[in-house]
Amino acid sequence: MAARRKNKIEKQKRSPGRVAKRAVSIPKAVIFDIGRVIVRLDPKRAFAPIAAGITDAANSRAKQLSADHVWELICADEHWKDWQEGRLSPAKWHRHLMQRLKLSLTYNEFRDAWNRVLDPELILPEDLFARLSGHCRLALLSNTDPIHAECLERQFGFWRHFPVRIYSCQVGATKPSPAIYWAALKSLGVAASEALYVDDVPEFAEAARQMGLDAICFKNRELLEVELHRRHLC
Repeated sequence: MAARRKNKIEKQKRSPGRVAKRAVSIPKAVIFDIGRVIVRLDPKRAFAPIAAGITDAANSRAKQLSADHVWELICADEHWKDWQEGRLSPAKWHRHLMQRLKLSLTYNEFRDAWNRVLDPELILPEDLFARLSGHCRLALLSNTDPIHAECLERQFGFWRHFPVRIYSCQVGATKPSPAIYWAALKSLGVAASEALYVDDVPEFAEAARQMGLDAICFKNRELLEVELHRRHLC
């Protein structure tokens, strides 16, 4: 018996072409980030009018801030995470920013400006999601606030391809916290190893991998479709 086993091993060594290749698993679910993956974010559209009314108090020349600088200030605000995780209402967030930025916009004026950051021209076409939905379950997973969440579902149509939509402001957790990924997996009814996650932020894609998901760091539509095709999804 030992001689037969040795002969079998030798035959395998002489026939490397017969060694089976590892099959690429087909995900049962694909989870998409929204901002800068599906929807373009354009801070200048939203914050140029706001920036025009703000001056940098730390600058002796009172230099006018740029729209991008205003966006950076807001994202660095001490209450930003509370806003993203649903612990601040839209009304309280509005009052807080008006006080901090020394502005006097009404709530409706602020809401309309806030939503202009969401560019109406999509990065990824809806027909991609329609095709994917025939192969797997789809979900959205986004760090976002109540105002943007409402705007996304009112002004865009792509969400109808995503029966599962996980917003940080609704689950009380933001990426890269494992809690928000688990919320998506639970709603989809799949294991981590059965899901693919797409995000433009390397840290968030890596957090998904650490949990056992397959992940793609989004660069552009063309490269994404190559990766989806490699996984037999597109």
